[in-house]
Amino acid sequence: MESIAVVLILLLTVVVSGWVSRALPVPIPRPLVQIALGGLVGLAADLRVDLNPEVFFLLFLPPLLFLDGWRIPKEEMLRDAGTILELALGLVVFTVLGVGLFIHWLVPAMPLPVAFALAAVLSPTDPIAVTSIAARVPIPKRLMHILEGESLLNDASGLVCLRFAVAAMMTGAFSLYDAALSFLWVALGGIGVGLLVTLAVTRAKTWIARRIGEEAGTQIVVSLLIPFGSYLLAEHLHCSGILAAVAAGVTMSFAEARGPAAASTRMQRATVWDTIQFVANGIIFVLLGEQLPGILGRAAETVELTGHHEPIWLVGYVVAINLALAALRFAWVWVSLRFFLFRANLRGVVVQRPSGRLLIATSLAGVRGAITLAGILTLPLALSDGEPFPARDLAILLAMGVIILSLVTASIGLPLLLRGLEMPPEPGHADEEDRARVAAAEAAIRAVERAEHGLAEGRADAYLYVEAAGRVMDYYRARIDRRTGDGAADGLARRSEAAERAMLLAALRAERATIQDLVRRRRIGTETAARLMREVDLLELRYDG
Repeated sequence: MESIAVVLILLLTVVVSGWVSRALPVPIPRPLVQIALGGLVGLAADLRVDLNPEVFFLLFLPPLLFLDGWRIPKEEMLRDAGTILELALGLVVFTVLGVGLFIHWLVPAMPLPVAFALAAVLSPTDPIAVTSIAARVPIPKRLMHILEGESLLNDASGLVCLRFAVAAMMTGAFSLYDAALSFLWVALGGIGVGLLVTLAVTRAKTWIARRIGEEAGTQIVVSLLIPFGSYLLAEHLHCSGILAAVAAGVTMSFAEARGPAAASTRMQRATVWDTIQFVANGIIFVLLGEQLPGILGRAAETVELTGHHEPIWLVGYVVAINLALAALRFAWVWVSLRFFLFRANLRGVVVQRPSGRLLIATSLAGVRGAITLAGILTLPLALSDGEPFPARDLAILLAMGVIILSLVTASIGLPLLLRGLEMPPEPGHADEEDRARVAAAEAAIRAVERAEHGLAEGRADAYLYVEAAGRVMDYYRARIDRRTGDGAADGLARRSEAAERAMLLAALRAERATIQDLVRRRRIGTETAARLMREVDLLELRYDG
């Protein structure tokens, strides 16, 4: 009963955090509100949740990473693949080495492998926190896509570095050759597992649905099980469960274009996943706040490891580490930009140089969050000989301090840096959307013509189907003439005859098939396709009730 009560309290706290963050006159990111409320719950209710790192990883990370991989715009990610890989791989290694050495210099009592382990869990970023921070001062779309893509990949690289740092501390040995081979297996194996599991599951459920029908509840549960299955199988094979969940999400978006679910299933599934995302992210930050009172209560003992006696020194360490993280990130981004401009000049391509404010904003956007919290809690309690793991409490306290300070810094700095900033023009999707609407409308007209011949043939009331087909085709022809549409069947008569409904449903299914075909052939982007598919789904639900 106590465990159930704890879960209910955490859920209630997440709900209250949403109310509080919207009611505050000053825009404060929801993660900060959730941390504060979690701290209050920990103090008022004397609530103590023993976080098992393996359970924590399994419950929260697979679904969140799966959803990120599923929903991230693939075209934007591929367009900026070079930049994303530089940040997700190169910057992580650069951060682990630079910040690890800096932490060891700053706190000599922390062994170098532990300092590298702390730097490894601080290297992954949390785009969800950045999105919350930028709610009232939106981050440029392209920058946000880069940050999202970076976070999907740097989680795995940071945690792999953490694994090797802990192994070096436990065994006292480190092999760069073995580490490189292990990294390849962990990364490629994780991606392969996520890809294969998702393809196998989606094809199996499509095969079953075609033969015995589709049930929305079953389809939703299957989508929930895919990230957990991918994660567990990858971990069993000693691969990256994190990358498996991400790869499963990316694969899911492509598999959905080939094995379409019913409109009702897609609508219900989107709502379920939105709820899971809200709850899981909220609980993570509430748990972070709930853990703070206990950790701060040991601050006086922990600070003695550093050779000082006043806990205020820990605040200084947290500030210094945050500055080091931002400085290294800024240096990496600046050098990468210079290299990019140099290559563009060699090719004779004129590229608009980003402003300095945007570079600083990119550095501040490296907010730490759930992966950092989960990763630092995986530090072992003891070494192989039974001795306590050195500086474990200090590493946890510093990691949590960095999470909170990075959130506060970004919530103050990003709005100031981005307000009034003129960005280079980003390519619009209006023309792409118009072309997709016209292609879908043309396919719908052809489908209505086929349906008219098939349904009206040999019937006494065939004229009803002919009239219904005429009305539906007139609507689609008007949409083609306008070269756009608003997704609402304003031009259709509000009549519920079976004939008209049959014609309209045939047209909508043809629209959906055309949109999916355009996505597969990369004629339109996933964002445009998602918007058009939602319009078609809403209309189908309206007339197929």
